[in-house]
Amino acid sequence: MAQAQEESVIIKNITREIVQEYEQRGHPVSDMLATFMVKALLLVPGNVDLQRLKQVCLRKLMEESSPSLDTIKMQVYFDMNYTPRCTFLEEIHDVLVSKLSTLSREITDSRIKTRSELNALYHKITTYILLRSAMGSPTDVNAVEEATAALQSIFPKTELGAFIVLLKREKEQLLKELTLFVTGIRLFNKVNKKEDDELNIHDLMPATLNEALPVTIESIKKMMSVTQSLMWKYTAVLEKLTDPDFQSGQQHVPIVLLKQALYNFRQHEVFLKILLNDACLCAKHIESLQAEIWSQLKLLKQKVKPKTAVPTAVVSPLFMVLSKLWFEVQDEAELLTSLGNLTVGLQPFLTSQAKSFSELYPDSLLEAAKVKTDEQRRAESDEPISETQWKTKEWLLPETTSSFNELPLQYSGFCGYMLVKRDGILLPGNPNIGVLKHKEKLYAFSSKEAALEFAACPDDFIAEVAEKTKHFPELLQLLQLSQQFSCVSANAEEESLLVKSIIKCEIGTQTVLHPTESNIDKSYEWNNWELRRQALKLADLRTKVTHSVQTDLSHMRRENATQTWLPKDAASQSKKDGGSNVPKPQIYLAGLRGQRGPPVVKTDLTRSVDD
Repeated sequence: MAQAQEESVIIKNITREIVQEYEQRGHPVSDMLATFMVKALLLVPGNVDLQRLKQVCLRKLMEESSPSLDTIKMQVYFDMNYTPRCTFLEEIHDVLVSKLSTLSREITDSRIKTRSELNALYHKITTYILLRSAMGSPTDVNAVEEATAALQSIFPKTELGAFIVLLKREKEQLLKELTLFVTGIRLFNKVNKKEDDELNIHDLMPATLNEALPVTIESIKKMMSVTQSLMWKYTAVLEKLTDPDFQSGQQHVPIVLLKQALYNFRQHEVFLKILLNDACLCAKHIESLQAEIWSQLKLLKQKVKPKTAVPTAVVSPLFMVLSKLWFEVQDEAELLTSLGNLTVGLQPFLTSQAKSFSELYPDSLLEAAKVKTDEQRRAESDEPISETQWKTKEWLLPETTSSFNELPLQYSGFCGYMLVKRDGILLPGNPNIGVLKHKEKLYAFSSKEAALEFAACPDDFIAEVAEKTKHFPELLQLLQLSQQFSCVSANAEEESLLVKSIIKCEIGTQTVLHPTESNIDKSYEWNNWELRRQALKLADLRTKVTHSVQTDLSHMRRENATQTWLPKDAASQSKKDGGSNVPKPQIYLAGLRGQRGPPVVKTDLTRSVDD
């Protein structure tokens, strides 16, 4: 672990020096590109001296019109800018939340005291809804009026008082619900203005989607067609030049540059296939979302059109679903735009081979050689491995293997045998011939003969592929050999400089405190200070004397016993209940009615206590 960390520090120091020197020369280079170049060149025999390694990296990075360097730059650019679909959609939401966080905080933390502040808060809510829904700009008067009218229909200004007293979490939740309601209402209003025969779902789609959807997929396909056409030509040329029976009539054919150009095309094709797959998946999802939005709008028109007033509980769920579908379409539009930008960004990394070779140069080398596509090569070599040729090796065939087309093939599906025998040429493997399973790894081959030769001594071919890859750094990623090279070294001197992958994992176990009770040491003490305290106590006892005293009472003591009587039942009587009563006072007044002059006579009728 310490050795790996030390090696990592060495590489970081070399990378930092290279980046600083390039900045001084006015040619900035990314840390990722410099780090990859240092690690790749460490694999080349002889690059042990750190100063020499630094100079080789500088010279390699300063090469002009180098297809190899362009391929490495393309790989770094793609790794830094490409994001898988799921991760990209999450990042879109995070970026949007981050952009609107300030406005959302102003809304949830506001305290209204005057009418002008009330109007300002209502305007902020409208602005938030516009920005979140991406249906118009807050500077567009018509968009603001539409959003305000839709908001007032479900959340008038009079309810702002109840909004203010809510908790912040409740305010944020209400703000999201209002955004969904208002967006759904505005989408429905746009459709409701037109008749059924005039409706067009594409009129509702975001402008970025209408611009990117028809262009992105076609541009990727067109670019791939050009790349594959040149790639197949260079493959045919190298296949001809590396044939052992071929005798070249031309002098100074740059085979190394031709191979680097082929790697450049192959890597570009791999990236374009990834982008095309994402774009097609995006287009398919958009088509599904458009159909759902269309059906949702029709359902809303059926419930709303024949009535003058519709209960909120009936239409609110439909508006919510419509808005969520709309936001998903927006995400797909952003993803499609990103894929288009990434496709355009890959184009500059093809310029070196275009400067090195003209368009007619590979044609001049081909002469009578036939250019074959990858599909044609697979069709020509479709004879599978027979059961008699399996011997001790394990082969996977389409008829006996489930998910055969999704197998993780080594070398990105290229034939390792041809890579060794034809000095680095890349020919696509044909899995239908049979996939060799060796040490839990799968290998495909371009022909039956190549499969049998490779299976005879697979470890030797795997080592030779690794050795050839050291001289072409771009093959590390193209053939997906990064993990393999984390443990491959050319010799013992280089082994100390190679950065081995450090594998870490989190592990947790739980056991009882003492599985076996008999092994518990009662006198064990883990605390050193407690052990010292006990040692000092024992040392102090050496100077002490034990004294004892005996008295008459303690001498010849005997056992004593006593006997007690069992408790007997007893009873006692407490005081008796008693009570008394007092007479109720009664007073009679005579002469209250019927007379004015005579005085009122008061007579006490209360009985005495003795009666």
